[in-house]
Amino acid sequence: MSAKIKYKRILLKLSGEALLGKADYGIDAQVLQRLAHETIDVQRGGVEVGVVIGGGNIFRGEGLAAAGMDRVTGDHMGMLATVMNALALQDALEKLGGRARVMSAIPIHDVCEDFIRRRAIRHLEKGRIAIFAAGTGNPFFTTDSAAALRAIEIGADLLLKATKVDGVYSADPKKDKSAQRFEQLTYDQVIERKLAVMDTAAIALCRDHKIPLRIYDMSRAGDLMRIIQGQQIGTLVS
Repeated sequence: MSAKIKYKRILLKLSGEALLGKADYGIDAQVLQRLAHETIDVQRGGVEVGVVIGGGNIFRGEGLAAAGMDRVTGDHMGMLATVMNALALQDALEKLGGRARVMSAIPIHDVCEDFIRRRAIRHLEKGRIAIFAAGTGNPFFTTDSAAALRAIEIGADLLLKATKVDGVYSADPKKDKSAQRFEQLTYDQVIERKLAVMDTAAIALCRDHKIPLRIYDMSRAGDLMRIIQGQQIGTLVS
């Protein structure tokens, strides 16, 4: 299998909403287990895997900030939600026989490790899946920005964003039947057209450090492995 692998090291960005499945709140155990299965399959196929996970299934600081909560407080609460998701993913991976480490951008020593770049790379080299929690550790920065930052720091060959749609469209395909799906875009096209891929800071980071970004539908079983093997699935931003 390793002969077919196109990428040696990847960073997988999972939104908190991706863990919802059909639930209205929290984590769908079946979705979590499937994601864990696919991640382990890729890692055992010879790929070093880092994961950044959001917290929107539990808490969204931006929404409460709009309702009057202090934005910094809301963002800190959102960071803690990502730690909860990261611990759940770590547990799911380990129950399937995988090895994983949660590394947080904010110190929570009794729960997980601090994020230290060299240690994170060492985990990857030793065959562990590194799960990066708490975003960048700073308010006002999204987990998209955290994913781009961690991808650069660990020297990822590809940044993958797992979503609920099969790529990037010119408009919301659920609202506009004529929306066009793009096979490939440049970073500047995404920024100029204000396409809902990642926030502008994340796209600019990927552009400046030449990290290719692929957006794909996480609900389609096996697509993660197919991408790793070089198949053109979803939308490539490069």
